Amino acid sequence: MLEISERRVGDVIILDLKGKITIGEGDKLLREKVTELLEKGERKIILNMARVSYLDSSGTGEVVSLLMKVKKAGGELKLLSLSQKIKDIFQIAQLLSIFDYYVDEEEAVNSFSSNE
Repeated sequence: MLEISERRVGDVIILDLKGKITIGEGDKLLREKVTELLEKGERKIILNMARVSYLDSSGTGEVVSLLMKVKKAGGELKLLSLSQKIKDIFQIAQLLSIFDYYVDEEEAVNSFSSNE
């Protein structure tokens, strides 16, 4: 089960994810949440993955497709606090290079281009 809590830091939305991002549950929930944010006009989104315990191939694919979706909408999606296990999954799938990912939340928030 995936739990998503949302908070705002300035004009950046941080989604704190807790649990598993897997086929049929977490991936769909995450997609719906990000789609809803885009519909509201949010364009700066951070996925805080510090408490994601498991990510399967479907979840990985979902995170990648969300990145594309947010970019297509003119926004930016960044990752925060990847566990070593999740970092390894992205590394093996050769996806680490397409993401901006951060260890420090303040650094992640400040990394968004401020040219509104």
